[in-house]
Amino acid sequence: MVLSNRQVYICFWIFGLVNNVLYVVILSAAVDIVGPSLPKSLVLLLDILPAFVIKLVAPFFVHKLRYDHRILCLIVFSCLGMLLVSCGSLRVCLAGVALASLSSGFGEVTFLQLTHYYQEVSLNGWSSGTGGAGLFGSGIYMLFTSLLEIPVTVSLLSFSVLPLGFLLYYKLGVGQEEVSDSAVPFLNNDPEEINALTLAPPTGVSSVVKQNLLIDLRANMYDTCQKLKELIEPFMLPLTTVYLFEYMINQAVAPTLLFPLGQKHVPFFFRKYRDIYVTYGTLYQLGVFISRSTAHLVRMKRLYLLSSLQFLNLLLVMLQSWYYIVQSPWPIMFLVFYEGFLGGAAYVNTFLNILEEVENKKREFALGSVSIADSFGVLVAAFIGLRLEPFLCGHQIADGRPWCSME
Repeated sequence: MVLSNRQVYICFWIFGLVNNVLYVVILSAAVDIVGPSLPKSLVLLLDILPAFVIKLVAPFFVHKLRYDHRILCLIVFSCLGMLLVSCGSLRVCLAGVALASLSSGFGEVTFLQLTHYYQEVSLNGWSSGTGGAGLFGSGIYMLFTSLLEIPVTVSLLSFSVLPLGFLLYYKLGVGQEEVSDSAVPFLNNDPEEINALTLAPPTGVSSVVKQNLLIDLRANMYDTCQKLKELIEPFMLPLTTVYLFEYMINQAVAPTLLFPLGQKHVPFFFRKYRDIYVTYGTLYQLGVFISRSTAHLVRMKRLYLLSSLQFLNLLLVMLQSWYYIVQSPWPIMFLVFYEGFLGGAAYVNTFLNILEEVENKKREFALGSVSIADSFGVLVAAFIGLRLEPFLCGHQIADGRPWCSME
């Protein structure tokens, strides 16, 4: 059955929502997972490092894995990860964060490559869905924990059933994207090599086949690195810097953008200082959702401009954290929303540019590989944040603003 464009859009929207929602929920819960005494970038680090690693190595092997097998792995890893995250033990919880991250990174590679076969409508659906994941995940988590005061463990556990949405993949009726199910990597499906390996004596593979395997392995790695090199300057570098700046804001600076509770300028739902952090996360995701959902209306091809604007946002919030210039949270809340809008715009426009500018035979590889860039930017931001947040918090305490150390 051939799906209509509307059906394809809906399927990929759901894929984007499910794949990213756990990542978002975990970041929203960072303050609850580690408490006020540990930097929130610790959660960010474990939430992005496995995803980055799988994205980094995926170009070398992912073309050998069938899409339906990938989907089953995503469901198992995601569900198990969230079950562990909902446990009370910090170590078990962090292990669950890492497992969910692994699934999220592998899912992004998988579904971005699938957009090669369904073109722009699927990419628009995926991008909007990932933006919706941010809004849905952070918004629901804020509703459960801040407004309804549902326990954190119960709130996190409720998200563990969402990965079953990946089963919609089997409604796509995919055919052309199925790759070789050869169990031997890097053979490039050469019949002579496969036959030689099949007919090899039980004692081992012949030296000729071993040599051919080594040659193919080296050739594949060299070719993959060359193709990655072509993507760095036009796509990967601007996307990396945008994500570096915005996640330095989100996980290192935003936890210190606090205000004394009970003032007339402070919203009524700021009952605790952690509520301010969770609200920032929701506003950020709202900006991401809007920009990722409207890229078909407003295209932005100057990716480095978005990177420069995001750097300006980082400077502004650093000044606010250090000097406490603005004494009302509303301008900061708007700035966080705008920061999310820029980040979402950079993401979706990067991949739309790939669809438009990269030749067809290289497009599937490019779509899956450029996703390394955003994870790398987030990873660097996590390492910086481990030092930056305590540094800013220490300055605020010395300046008579101890809110960052309070719940």
